[in-house]
Amino acid sequence: MKNEYSALMQIAARPDITFTEGRGSYLYDAEGNAWLDFVQGWAVNTLGHSPEPIAEAICKQSRRLLNPSPAFYNDQAVQLANRLTALSGMDQVFFANSGAEANEGAIKLARKWGQTNRNGAWKIITFHNGFHGRTLATMSATGKPAFEPLFNPKVPGFTKVPYGDLEAVTAAIDEQTVAIMLEPIQGEAGVIPATTEFLQGLRALADRKGLLLMLDEVQTGIGRTGTMFCYRQHGIEPDVVTLGKGLGGGVPIAALMAKAHACCFEYGDQGGTFNGNPLVCAAALAVLDTVTAPEFLDRVNATGAYLREQLHTLARRYEMGEVRGAGLLLALETGSIDAPAVVGHALELGLLINAPRPHTLRLMPSLTVSTAEIDRMVELLDAAIRRRWS
Repeated sequence: MKNEYSALMQIAARPDITFTEGRGSYLYDAEGNAWLDFVQGWAVNTLGHSPEPIAEAICKQSRRLLNPSPAFYNDQAVQLANRLTALSGMDQVFFANSGAEANEGAIKLARKWGQTNRNGAWKIITFHNGFHGRTLATMSATGKPAFEPLFNPKVPGFTKVPYGDLEAVTAAIDEQTVAIMLEPIQGEAGVIPATTEFLQGLRALADRKGLLLMLDEVQTGIGRTGTMFCYRQHGIEPDVVTLGKGLGGGVPIAALMAKAHACCFEYGDQGGTFNGNPLVCAAALAVLDTVTAPEFLDRVNATGAYLREQLHTLARRYEMGEVRGAGLLLALETGSIDAPAVVGHALELGLLINAPRPHTLRLMPSLTVSTAEIDRMVELLDAAIRRRWS
């Protein structure tokens, strides 16, 4: 039956709710009903919904310049590129519109680098249950089982191995291998962190074999895990890093960053009509100004520790499993409890959470979430869990 939603392609099982406003940690519909949001656009809204710094930056920039075309420099993109390289230790940046597009660019960069530096090597090692996006190439790189039968034939050249298994990575390398690509924390897999030993082992292996190490920090970057970039916690520097989601704080911008030795694009190899436009770059600069302010990341780590503690309390109460993740990207294993059912009950109670796996809940609140809002989330989540017995 045709309804008000019929004109939209149905690509997700959305509830029949139309949100019209958001403030901080809350979303509202037209009637003013409120939902406490611990999804935040899948870790997108770094500063919460409609934060003043981003609103001011967009408003100001919209009166100055929207898009001069990527054929010309603009002041906001230049400033943002310099800020990101200074913060990351990378040397150059290509701006894109989504994390998938940034990862697509990383794949292209690796293949171009292989043509010029490794006798045409083009294969990239990726990982089971990894997630890199929904373009055809990034779906091919992704190790999500549900993607395997979709849109075949896939883009060839991705060798998938078990996450965390350094021996399997070593065994998968051949003369045509050019790079290793992974998330430092697998988000869609249920917030599965890589160990420092594994990441440092990959860095040493890539150096020994002459490969690029490429980290997908689309979900983990820009303070989400308590440091500006997750790899900073592991004492490594990758050759290539991709960013998205939290970089724009809700505005569509992403970045492909690379060390100078990996930057091999020539004129015409890469581009995009809206890439690096000053409107989105101004928003991203406002995000960086906030996240790099003194004590901001200290607060992220403190609230992350508090959230973790409250989730542990719930886990003990209901005999659930472990709490995983870092900073404000956390998952709770629900044991025998059906996680999607809990998500449904939570929605009815006014709480938005996510279940990336049948027995895993994922929480991605804004980095500005308060302890009072965490307490309210725990109260609602507790009630949602109890509803399964009612």
